[in-house]
Amino acid sequence: MPNLEAKKALVAEVAEKLKASQGTIIVDYRGLTVAEVTELRNKAREQGIEYKVYKNSTLRFAAKEAGLEGLLEALKGPTAIAFCEADPIAPAKLMVDFAKDHEKLEVKSGAVDGKVVSVSEIDALAKLPSREELIAQTLRGLNSPIQGFVNVLNGTIKGLVVALSAIADKKKEEEAA
Repeated sequence: MPNLEAKKALVAEVAEKLKASQGTIIVDYRGLTVAEVTELRNKAREQGIEYKVYKNSTLRFAAKEAGLEGLLEALKGPTAIAFCEADPIAPAKLMVDFAKDHEKLEVKSGAVDGKVVSVSEIDALAKLPSREELIAQTLRGLNSPIQGFVNVLNGTIKGLVVALSAIADKKKEEEAA
């Protein structure tokens, strides 16, 4: 049965994606128009997120194989899944933001770094700053004390220059007198 072998290969492929993915979100896309789904796919692609629709049976077998049995409850009705290997927060941000503008999209479940998360946890993740923003905030925090130290040193040097200038002016006045 070549069809069975193809299905097994697909399940293995999806299971590998689940294992490799840092962030995975499962959504119900029922009611979205073709244009809206195309818009979602384009946004996902721009952010390095893979957005796919699989049969629930395929996802069930893959979730079991990947050790994510907690996702099984969400696999009812039309189901799409978003994977991201690079950023655990990106799929949550994308899906939650898209769901705000398109009420028909429903976030059902997800997994972050191999752990199943609830919808409320996905919402909380979506509110976090992006990885780049967090790095920038950290660098600003590290740079702030250094900048303050430079300012203090600058002030000390300026004070020294002013004092030396005053001494030089006083000496000139003494010599002139």
